Amino acid sequence: MSTETKAEAVDSVSIVSGPPLSDEPGLGALTLPGFLREVTELYGDREALVMHGDQCQRAALATDGVTRWTYSELWERAIDVARALRGLGLAKDGRVGVLMTNRPEWITAVFGASLAGGVAVTLSTFSTPSELEYMLETSGVEILLFERNVLKTDFAAALTDLEPQIGTAGGAEVHSAKFPFLRHVAMVGKKAEGESIESESIESESIETWDEFLTHGESQPRELVEASAAAVQPSDVAVLFFSSGSTSKPKGILSAHRGVSIQMWRFRRMYGFSPELNIRCWTANGYFWSGNFAMALGNTLASGGSLVLQPTFDPGEALELIEKERVNFPFAWPHQWAQLVGAPNWDKADLSSLRYVDFNTPVARHPTVTDEWYEPGHAYGNTETFTISTCYPANTPSAVAAGSSGKPLPGVTIRIVDALTGEVVPRGERGEICVKGPTLMLGYVGTPLSETVDDHGFFHTGDGGYVDDTGRLYWEGRLTDIIKTGGANVSPLEVDEALVAHPGVKVARTVGVPHNTLGEVVVACIVAHAGADLDVDGVRGYLRERLASYKVPREVLFFDNEEISLTGTAKIKSSDIKELAIKRLQT
Repeated sequence: MSTETKAEAVDSVSIVSGPPLSDEPGLGALTLPGFLREVTELYGDREALVMHGDQCQRAALATDGVTRWTYSELWERAIDVARALRGLGLAKDGRVGVLMTNRPEWITAVFGASLAGGVAVTLSTFSTPSELEYMLETSGVEILLFERNVLKTDFAAALTDLEPQIGTAGGAEVHSAKFPFLRHVAMVGKKAEGESIESESIESESIETWDEFLTHGESQPRELVEASAAAVQPSDVAVLFFSSGSTSKPKGILSAHRGVSIQMWRFRRMYGFSPELNIRCWTANGYFWSGNFAMALGNTLASGGSLVLQPTFDPGEALELIEKERVNFPFAWPHQWAQLVGAPNWDKADLSSLRYVDFNTPVARHPTVTDEWYEPGHAYGNTETFTISTCYPANTPSAVAAGSSGKPLPGVTIRIVDALTGEVVPRGERGEICVKGPTLMLGYVGTPLSETVDDHGFFHTGDGGYVDDTGRLYWEGRLTDIIKTGGANVSPLEVDEALVAHPGVKVARTVGVPHNTLGEVVVACIVAHAGADLDVDGVRGYLRERLASYKVPREVLFFDNEEISLTGTAKIKSSDIKELAIKRLQT
């Protein structure tokens, strides 16, 4: 077969590759220790993070009670954590659990684990006791660093309920048959003198504090930590993140330093950020999810910016932080944008500093926001690829993106296959999205890699989509969520995107409900903004102007906030909303 014929054959099937990784501009060191060292050398005296209203152990506090660290201070605090971990006997690839909100200690714990040659296991503070138990059992955490109180959850009490030894060991080793690898526990946020906390227990008083934890490193020579950091290889395991699946238990996903670091540098390029822009990023989304870690934390630090930390989301407080700290890059989920608009201080807030906020969000329509900017929203990714595999950079013209999820990034190859046979489908046909590339996970905890990738090294995502003639990927949602109605396939994602553009819609989720003759019917489930005047005919009429007739929901159902349950990453649980819709239609 001639070269020309081979090219024609490849172009006729749904296989599309990005340029080689060697063509990726702007990459720096490809380990977490190397990343932190490089940004420290580049931006040493610049502000790396700021947090209002909370006392950080060993933090340099300004007179106004606000914690501010430079890059050099962040490096030193991470070294302190690494020394303590070494002092407790952490060896190469030892696992360090980090159960905290977005605060300075979370950042130093994760980077400190990597500086010591260990693996950071990031645990969601949204976890229920049973989920936490499952994650501790499966992850093999040796040392657990946690935040004591998060909103109404006392994690000292929750952990002690799971394993009483945690509450009685003090600074000694934990010996647990339930968690056989767990040896040591320490917490941030021990009760201050004179402070009253109803959930305070005798057991939690004995748990080691953060400052006590750091003393374990006093005998550890600094040069040994720096040597262990330099010995870390890009192929080594860097982190263990858990997926936030909406239908099953979270999966433990092991990622290499190379993959994580590529994405941290890459997002700087995709957003078009640089040190000259003085990026100031606010987010209340947990860094214990890969998207927030790479897009918010990694992107900001790679750009020499500052992280404006808010441990838990409060819309009124968030607006105050944005105004006080002159935030120009806010990072939030759709339901959080909606809550910001509904905050009591929304109309009075000065948000004129905001520049890098997507023009399609409600916040961009605040009267004090004047810039028109579009984020790299045309993208597709998974926790298994530590975020994006395809993307267009910020401010890509809509005619170029054409409603797609972008093109493969350097080193990435996308295949669309028949979900049943595994055969590659012709270009333009729908099937399952499969991915291979430099940021692909090392595997799931407890599952052989051979069971997670096919014979060609591709990860089968379970997502449906297609590739067009120009090589753009179109993601249509989970294969199990695609609605098959009257012989046609409807992507619930497409309907949802049209719905949330309606000014009265706060949350939308479209599902397929079984039907005797059509197979399924399209049903839109909506939570309206407070005070919005929405009705079924109005919503359907709005969608008829934007969607093909067969995609317009036959039924429109309205729910209260309390009826729609979210996962920690604000994903609506498909099974729950579908069950609610069926019950509502049966009444």
